[in-house]
Amino acid sequence: MWDYTDKVRDHFMNPRNVGEIPDADGIGEVGSLACGDALKLFLKLGPDKRITDAKFKTFGCASAIASSSALTEMVKGLTLDEAAQISNEDLADYLGGLPKEKMHCSVMGREALEAAIANYRNVPIPMAQGEVVCECFGVTDLEVRRAILESKLKSVEEITNFTKAGGGCGRCHERLEEILREERLEPKTATLPEQKRPLTNIQKIKMIEELFEREIRPALRKDGGDIELVDLDGDFVTVALRGACGTCKKSKITLKEYVEKKLREQVLGNLIVEEAR
Repeated sequence: MWDYTDKVRDHFMNPRNVGEIPDADGIGEVGSLACGDALKLFLKLGPDKRITDAKFKTFGCASAIASSSALTEMVKGLTLDEAAQISNEDLADYLGGLPKEKMHCSVMGREALEAAIANYRNVPIPMAQGEVVCECFGVTDLEVRRAILESKLKSVEEITNFTKAGGGCGRCHERLEEILREERLEPKTATLPEQKRPLTNIQKIKMIEELFEREIRPALRKDGGDIELVDLDGDFVTVALRGACGTCKKSKITLKEYVEKKLREQVLGNLIVEEAR
Protein backbone atom coordinates (compact mmCIF):
# COMPACT_ATOMS: atom_id res chain seq x y z
CA MET A 1 0.00 0.00 0.00
CA TRP A 2 1.40 3.41 -0.97
CA ASP A 3 1.94 5.93 1.80
CA TYR A 4 -0.38 8.69 0.60
CA THR A 5 -0.91 12.02 2.35
CA ASP A 6 -4.34 13.01 3.62
CA LYS A 7 -4.60 15.56 0.81
CA VAL A 8 -3.87 12.93 -1.85
CA ARG A 9 -6.52 10.67 -0.32
CA ASP A 10 -9.01 13.55 -0.25
CA HIS A 11 -8.49 14.46 -3.92
CA PHE A 12 -8.68 10.75 -4.86
CA MET A 13 -11.84 10.02 -2.87
CA ASN A 14 -13.45 13.39 -3.65
CA PRO A 15 -11.96 14.55 -6.95
CA ARG A 16 -12.76 18.11 -7.99
CA ASN A 17 -13.80 19.24 -11.47
CA VAL A 18 -14.34 15.85 -13.08
CA GLY A 19 -15.87 15.97 -16.54
CA GLU A 20 -15.65 17.90 -19.78
CA ILE A 21 -16.06 21.51 -20.88
CA PRO A 22 -18.00 21.36 -24.19
CA ASP A 23 -16.76 24.74 -25.40
CA ALA A 24 -13.26 24.49 -23.93
CA ASP A 25 -10.68 26.96 -25.22
CA GLY A 26 -7.81 24.53 -24.75
CA ILE A 27 -7.71 20.73 -24.52
CA GLY A 28 -4.65 18.71 -23.57
CA GLU A 29 -4.50 14.94 -23.86
CA VAL A 30 -1.49 12.89 -22.71
CA GLY A 31 -0.73 9.24 -22.03
CA SER A 32 -2.79 6.34 -23.31
CA LEU A 33 -4.80 3.43 -22.00
CA ALA A 34 -2.11 1.10 -23.35
CA CYS A 35 0.45 2.84 -21.11
CA GLY A 36 -1.76 2.51 -18.04
CA ASP A 37 -2.26 6.25 -17.50
CA ALA A 38 -4.22 8.76 -19.57
CA LEU A 39 -5.37 12.31 -18.85
CA LYS A 40 -7.53 14.76 -20.77
CA LEU A 41 -7.58 18.33 -19.46
CA PHE A 42 -10.05 21.06 -20.46
CA LEU A 43 -9.45 24.80 -19.94
CA LYS A 44 -11.88 27.70 -20.27
CA LEU A 45 -10.69 31.31 -20.41
CA GLY A 46 -12.57 34.44 -19.43
CA PRO A 47 -12.60 37.84 -21.18
CA ASP A 48 -9.44 38.80 -19.26
CA LYS A 49 -7.71 35.66 -20.60
CA ARG A 50 -7.52 34.10 -17.16
CA ILE A 51 -8.54 30.48 -16.58
CA THR A 52 -12.09 30.52 -15.26
CA ASP A 53 -12.75 26.78 -15.35
CA ALA A 54 -10.77 23.56 -15.63
CA LYS A 55 -12.03 19.99 -15.77
CA PHE A 56 -10.44 16.62 -16.35
CA LYS A 57 -11.05 13.00 -17.28
CA THR A 58 -8.38 10.49 -16.34
CA PHE A 59 -7.62 6.79 -16.35
CA GLY A 60 -5.06 5.78 -13.79
CA CYS A 61 -4.18 5.16 -10.17
CA ALA A 62 -5.05 7.16 -7.06
CA SER A 63 -2.03 9.45 -7.62
CA ALA A 64 -3.11 10.18 -11.19
CA ILE A 65 -6.64 11.08 -10.12
CA ALA A 66 -5.45 13.18 -7.18
CA SER A 67 -2.84 15.00 -9.28
CA SER A 68 -5.39 15.78 -11.99
CA SER A 69 -7.92 17.02 -9.46
CA ALA A 70 -5.34 19.21 -7.71
CA LEU A 71 -4.13 20.65 -11.00
CA THR A 72 -7.60 21.88 -11.95
CA GLU A 73 -7.80 23.72 -8.62
CA MET A 74 -4.31 25.22 -8.96
CA VAL A 75 -4.79 26.77 -12.40
CA LYS A 76 -8.07 28.58 -11.81
CA GLY A 77 -7.63 32.35 -11.86
CA LEU A 78 -4.22 32.20 -13.54
CA THR A 79 -3.19 33.48 -16.96
CA LEU A 80 -1.79 30.89 -19.35
CA ASP A 81 1.73 32.21 -18.81
CA GLU A 82 1.30 31.93 -15.05
CA ALA A 83 -0.15 28.43 -15.34
CA ALA A 84 2.75 27.38 -17.58
CA GLN A 85 5.13 28.04 -14.68
CA ILE A 86 3.57 25.26 -12.57
CA SER A 87 6.06 22.41 -12.29
CA ASN A 88 5.41 18.79 -11.39
CA GLU A 89 7.20 19.50 -8.09
CA ASP A 90 4.72 22.32 -7.40
CA LEU A 91 1.86 19.91 -8.03
CA ALA A 92 3.36 17.26 -5.74
CA ASP A 93 3.99 19.87 -3.02
CA TYR A 94 0.37 21.05 -3.28
CA LEU A 95 -0.68 17.48 -2.42
CA GLY A 96 1.76 17.27 0.47
CA GLY A 97 4.06 14.98 -1.48
CA LEU A 98 3.78 11.84 -3.59
CA PRO A 99 5.56 8.47 -3.31
CA LYS A 100 8.71 8.60 -5.46
CA GLU A 101 7.35 5.77 -7.59
CA LYS A 102 4.29 7.92 -8.39
CA MET A 103 5.96 11.20 -9.31
CA HIS A 104 5.23 10.50 -12.98
CA CYS A 105 1.57 11.23 -12.19
CA SER A 106 2.41 14.84 -11.34
CA VAL A 107 4.55 15.00 -14.49
CA MET A 108 1.58 13.78 -16.54
CA GLY A 109 -0.52 16.59 -15.09
CA ARG A 110 2.03 19.19 -16.04
CA GLU A 111 2.32 17.77 -19.56
CA ALA A 112 -1.46 17.83 -20.00
CA LEU A 113 -1.43 21.49 -18.96
CA GLU A 114 1.32 22.27 -21.49
CA ALA A 115 -0.64 20.40 -24.16
CA ALA A 116 -3.84 22.35 -23.39
CA ILE A 117 -1.99 25.67 -23.57
CA ALA A 118 -0.36 24.66 -26.85
CA ASN A 119 -3.77 23.61 -28.18
CA TYR A 120 -5.24 27.03 -27.35
CA ARG A 121 -2.30 28.79 -29.01
CA ASN A 122 -2.40 26.40 -31.99
CA VAL A 123 1.30 25.57 -31.67
CA PRO A 124 3.25 22.30 -31.21
CA ILE A 125 3.67 20.88 -27.72
CA PRO A 126 7.20 21.91 -26.59
CA MET A 127 8.34 18.64 -25.02
CA ALA A 128 6.95 16.56 -27.88
CA GLN A 129 9.44 18.13 -30.28
CA GLY A 130 12.38 16.11 -28.94
CA GLU A 131 13.77 12.69 -29.86
CA VAL A 132 11.62 9.80 -28.61
CA VAL A 133 13.91 7.75 -26.37
CA CYS A 134 11.31 5.46 -24.77
CA GLU A 135 9.07 3.88 -27.39
CA CYS A 136 6.93 2.08 -24.80
CA PHE A 137 5.66 5.31 -23.25
CA GLY A 138 6.51 7.86 -25.95
CA VAL A 139 8.90 9.87 -23.74
CA THR A 140 11.25 12.31 -25.46
CA ASP A 141 14.79 13.29 -24.53
CA LEU A 142 13.56 16.82 -23.71
CA GLU A 143 11.18 15.42 -21.09
CA VAL A 144 13.97 13.30 -19.61
CA ARG A 145 16.49 16.15 -19.57
CA ARG A 146 14.00 18.52 -17.94
CA ALA A 147 13.17 15.98 -15.23
CA ILE A 148 16.88 15.36 -14.51
CA LEU A 149 17.66 19.05 -14.17
CA GLU A 150 14.57 20.19 -12.29
CA SER A 151 14.33 17.25 -9.88
CA LYS A 152 18.07 16.51 -9.62
CA LEU A 153 17.64 12.88 -10.69
CA LYS A 154 20.67 10.63 -10.27
CA SER A 155 19.68 7.23 -11.66
CA VAL A 156 17.68 5.54 -14.40
CA GLU A 157 15.31 4.27 -11.71
CA GLU A 158 14.56 7.85 -10.67
CA ILE A 159 14.03 8.83 -14.32
CA THR A 160 11.46 6.02 -14.58
CA ASN A 161 9.72 7.20 -11.40
CA PHE A 162 9.34 10.71 -12.82
CA THR A 163 8.73 10.06 -16.52
CA LYS A 164 7.93 6.31 -16.89
CA ALA A 165 10.77 6.14 -19.45
CA GLY A 166 12.51 2.80 -19.07
CA GLY A 167 9.58 1.23 -17.27
CA GLY A 168 8.58 -1.01 -20.17
CA CYS A 169 10.85 -3.22 -22.23
CA GLY A 170 14.02 -1.60 -20.91
CA ARG A 171 15.69 -1.17 -24.31
CA CYS A 172 16.12 2.54 -23.68
CA HIS A 173 18.12 2.15 -20.45
CA GLU A 174 21.45 2.66 -22.21
CA ARG A 175 20.21 5.87 -23.85
CA LEU A 176 18.78 7.09 -20.53
CA GLU A 177 22.13 6.50 -18.84
CA GLU A 178 23.83 8.45 -21.63
CA ILE A 179 21.47 11.41 -21.20
CA LEU A 180 21.93 11.23 -17.42
CA ARG A 181 25.72 11.40 -17.79
CA GLU A 182 25.44 14.36 -20.16
CA GLU A 183 23.22 16.35 -17.83
CA ARG A 184 24.85 15.41 -14.52
CA LEU A 185 28.50 15.66 -15.61
CA GLU A 186 28.15 18.61 -17.99
CA PRO A 187 25.27 20.70 -16.60
CA LYS A 188 23.98 23.25 -19.09
CA THR A 189 22.74 26.24 -17.13
CA ALA A 190 20.78 27.55 -20.13
CA THR A 191 19.07 24.26 -20.98
CA LEU A 192 15.89 24.99 -19.06
CA PRO A 193 14.33 28.06 -17.49
CA GLU A 194 14.62 28.30 -13.71
CA GLN A 195 11.25 27.71 -12.14
CA LYS A 196 11.74 30.17 -9.29
CA ARG A 197 13.05 33.07 -11.39
CA PRO A 198 11.99 32.53 -15.01
CA LEU A 199 13.28 34.84 -17.70
CA THR A 200 10.94 37.63 -18.69
CA ASN A 201 9.93 38.07 -22.33
CA ILE A 202 12.10 41.19 -22.49
CA GLN A 203 15.12 39.20 -21.29
CA LYS A 204 14.42 36.42 -23.79
CA ILE A 205 14.04 38.88 -26.67
CA LYS A 206 17.28 40.60 -25.76
CA MET A 207 19.19 37.31 -25.62
CA ILE A 208 17.68 36.14 -28.91
CA GLU A 209 18.48 39.40 -30.71
CA GLU A 210 22.05 39.35 -29.37
CA LEU A 211 22.51 35.78 -30.60
CA PHE A 212 21.02 36.70 -33.99
CA GLU A 213 23.43 39.62 -34.34
CA ARG A 214 26.46 37.77 -33.00
CA GLU A 215 26.23 34.44 -34.83
CA ILE A 216 23.10 33.69 -36.82
CA ARG A 217 22.81 36.77 -39.06
CA PRO A 218 26.50 36.74 -40.10
CA ALA A 219 26.21 33.07 -41.07
CA LEU A 220 23.00 33.59 -43.10
CA ARG A 221 24.32 36.73 -44.79
CA LYS A 222 27.21 34.76 -46.23
CA ASP A 223 24.61 32.98 -48.39
CA GLY A 224 22.62 36.12 -49.17
CA GLY A 225 20.03 35.60 -46.46
CA ASP A 226 18.93 37.22 -43.23
CA ILE A 227 16.56 36.64 -40.30
CA GLU A 228 14.09 38.78 -38.36
CA LEU A 229 12.48 38.14 -34.97
CA VAL A 230 8.73 38.58 -35.49
CA ASP A 231 7.19 37.48 -32.19
CA LEU A 232 7.84 35.68 -28.92
CA ASP A 233 4.99 33.85 -27.17
CA GLY A 234 6.20 31.86 -24.17
CA ASP A 235 8.64 29.29 -25.54
CA PHE A 236 7.60 29.83 -29.16
CA VAL A 237 9.81 32.07 -31.29
CA THR A 238 8.37 33.26 -34.60
CA VAL A 239 10.92 34.42 -37.16
CA ALA A 240 10.97 35.47 -40.80
CA LEU A 241 13.74 34.41 -43.14
CA ARG A 242 14.75 37.13 -45.59
CA GLY A 243 16.71 37.33 -48.82
CA ALA A 244 17.90 34.07 -50.31
CA CYS A 245 16.85 32.17 -47.19
CA GLY A 246 13.24 33.24 -47.65
CA THR A 247 12.88 31.37 -50.93
CA CYS A 248 15.24 28.48 -50.21
CA LYS A 249 13.69 25.02 -50.29
CA LYS A 250 15.78 24.09 -47.27
CA SER A 251 14.47 26.93 -45.09
CA LYS A 252 12.74 24.54 -42.67
CA ILE A 253 16.00 22.67 -42.18
CA THR A 254 17.78 25.97 -41.53
CA LEU A 255 15.19 26.91 -38.90
CA LYS A 256 15.22 23.59 -37.04
CA GLU A 257 18.78 22.34 -37.47
CA TYR A 258 20.56 25.67 -37.15
CA VAL A 259 18.47 28.52 -35.70
CA GLU A 260 16.46 26.48 -33.19
CA LYS A 261 19.51 24.46 -32.15
CA LYS A 262 21.50 27.65 -31.47
CA LEU A 263 18.66 29.18 -29.44
CA ARG A 264 18.29 26.04 -27.33
CA GLU A 265 22.03 25.89 -26.68
CA GLN A 266 22.52 29.54 -25.79
CA VAL A 267 19.16 30.94 -24.65
CA LEU A 268 16.66 28.34 -23.35
CA GLY A 269 16.42 24.61 -23.98
CA ASN A 270 12.63 24.67 -24.47
CA LEU A 271 12.48 27.23 -27.27
CA ILE A 272 10.71 26.23 -30.47
CA VAL A 273 11.29 28.18 -33.67
CA GLU A 274 8.47 28.69 -36.16
CA GLU A 275 8.44 30.53 -39.46
CA ALA A 276 6.08 33.48 -39.85
CA ARG A 277 3.25 32.80 -42.31
